[in-house]
Parts: sequence; structure tokens; C-alpha cells
Amino acid sequence: MRVIITGGTGLIGRALAADLVAAGREVVVLSRDPQRVAAMPDGVRLEKWDGRTAQGWGALADGAEAIVNLAGESIAGGRWTVARKRRIRESRLAAGAAVVEAVAAARRKPHIVVQASGAGYYGPRGDEIIPEATPPGTDFLGRLAVEWEASTASVEAMGVRRVVIRTGVVLSPEGGALPRLVLPFRFFIGGSLGSGRQWVPWIHIADEVRAIRFLMENNNAPGGAYNLVSPNPVTNAQLARALGRVLRRPSLIPVPAPALRLLLGEMADVLLTGQRAVPQRLLEAGFTFRFPELDAALTDLLRGKNHKGHKG
Repeated sequence: MRVIITGGTGLIGRALAADLVAAGREVVVLSRDPQRVAAMPDGVRLEKWDGRTAQGWGALADGAEAIVNLAGESIAGGRWTVARKRRIRESRLAAGAAVVEAVAAARRKPHIVVQASGAGYYGPRGDEIIPEATPPGTDFLGRLAVEWEASTASVEAMGVRRVVIRTGVVLSPEGGALPRLVLPFRFFIGGSLGSGRQWVPWIHIADEVRAIRFLMENNNAPGGAYNLVSPNPVTNAQLARALGRVLRRPSLIPVPAPALRLLLGEMADVLLTGQRAVPQRLLEAGFTFRFPELDAALTDLLRGKNHKGHKG
């Protein structure tokens, strides 16, 4: 069956697309500029879209198994200027509107829409344990996530099952946070960020893909929001020590919070605050993590046989 992925050229989208193709699915990834996309997994079909409408691709939603909406400008691509924050928000809302347009036009509706979001939904909450029922934060990422999640909510009134995936920090050697975290340790200057007491809601890329597929394929999993995070969140200091152990490097040199704020501006808050999010609903639905513990996850990603790209 056909799965359409918006934002499918990113870290999560590529891994998910490869896994679905290997399972025999027809996978269509939407891209604003297919000619410039670096090699996608074999068997993935690229289709052009404008990031705002269903023009040119909407017919593919007719009879599709799923639409996975991951599209949105990266929050980690630079300082959060007023203009950049506007682009981050508008890219997400526009992609959601395009998905709704495609679903509305489809005679045979997709079985499910998987809507991306992030653990930043909850805002900074110190040591509070955060299941999915926790209300949203009032900071930029919290307000953004509320709107992002709502962008596809209207498909539910069309009879389409919808789940929202509030993803934490995805650990993969192929991109995202992990290569940036590892680099200082390679040069023996690794350490925690700021106080190190902030919580990091992490997940191994293989479990991220497995959880998305579990929610796509398990009709008994109720709709609504799911935290896609390990059941064992860690503090930033614990993460730094684990990286040191796995890489066999010291973890002695913290990065002061003022230096991060000087370098990154408001975006530094993402690194200096965190969420002790837990996957309560995912566990209740019967999902089993392959990598629930950080040391085993990092060992697999950085020292295992698949260290150049985990295949799930």
C-alpha cells in the first residue's frame, strides 16, 4: 500500500522511507526540489510539491494507507530571528493545510494521518515527569507545537484516524543532534551544557521508526498524541557521561550557559531547558522499545556494526 511522507528527505523521513520500502510498501516522498535531493533509499519515489497545497500530488492520497506529515523548516538551522521564527511556523501550518486539502479531495480516504510534533510542546518543566496529558508550554516551541498539531486536526471529522507524534531528541549517526554532541568528545573537550540538570527526552532512530510504524499499523492504538521518547529520559550531564563512556573519552568540560546564549540567542533555550517526557500512551498501547537504555543505544549507534547507518 502507498505511504506518502512530507518532509521525507530529513533524518526521520529517510529512515522511515527505507524501512517501509524494505517492508514492501510503495513510498512517495514529497520534495519542493526533487532534483536537488541527495540519493534517497532505493525504491522511494520523489514527487514535487510546493509545500503549501495538494497541487500535483493530491491524487496520490486517494486510496493511500497513510500520510506522514513531517514537513517544516528546521528549528536548529540558525538563530531565531523574527523572520526565521515566522518561516518555521508558516512552513508547518502550510504543510498541514496541504495534507488536509489532499485528504478532503480523496474519494477513498487514507487510513491514517501521522502528524509530527515535538516534546517541546510541553515547554520547560524542570524535573516534572511529563506524560501526554500534560498541558502545553507557553514558550515559542510550545505555542508552535500546539498550532502544528492542530494543522491537520480537521481530517478526523472526515473519518480519518490521526495520531500526533511528539518526538524527542532522535539519536542517529546520520544527522540530527548526535554528530554535534559527539564532535567535542572526539577532541577530548566534551562535557555537559549549562547546568547539566536539564532533562533530555531521547530516542534511538530505530525505535522512532518502529514507533511510527506501530502507530500506523496498529488500529487498536487510539488516536491522539504519543510521546516518541525512551522510557528512560536522562539529564544532560548523564548524557554527557554516557557519551564519554561509549567513546572512551573524558566528560569534563561543561559549556557555560552564557556562552551558548551568546552563540545561539533564544535557540539556546532548547539546549538549556528540557522535558522529562515519558511514553506513557505508547507503552499502554503495547509498544516495546528495542533500545530503552541510553548506554546500549549509544553503543549500537557509535560502536555497533551499523554505526554508519542503523537499518532499524
